[in-house]
Parts: sequence; C-alpha cells; structure tokens
Amino acid sequence: MTVRALRIAARAELLSLLVLLANLVTVHLPAVSSLAGPVHGCAYLFVVVLVFRTPGASGATKGYALLPGAGGLLALRAYGRPPARA
Repeated sequence: MTVRALRIAARAELLSLLVLLANLVTVHLPAVSSLAGPVHGCAYLFVVVLVFRTPGASGATKGYALLPGAGGLLALRAYGRPPARA
C-alpha cells in the first residue's frame, strides 16, 4: 500500500463528507450534492481497496477502513502502529 495514496484518499473522503453534511444543514444545493457525493463514494472505495490489498494490514485496520468518513484516517493511524501483543 502506498501510504501517500491512502493519506490523500482518506483526506478526500473526510473533506467530501464534511462538504455533504454542510450542504445538508445549510442551503442544500443539488449541484453540490451531485458533485461531492460521487467524490466521497470513490474516495471511500479507494480507501477500502487500498487497505484490503495491503499484505500486512490487521483485522482492526481493515475494520477501520470500512467506517465511512473518518475510517480512512483511523486505518492510516492503525497501519503505522506496531501489532498489539496478546
């Protein structure tokens, strides 16, 4: 996994979710939703695919990647940690 690609995708996922939520509670412009929605979905899928294709990713890291919004950042953070001892 390229850490740089995961970092970019995770930030894009979170930013696009924030744009969608801000649009929802303010003016709710359909143009903003139609642009930010697919960006968020693609960034989410990109994060999930990147993490699941990583050979050393733990189950917790893969679980974090499935969380929409902040899951990519959580997976990135968990990926950098050493594995926990039993």
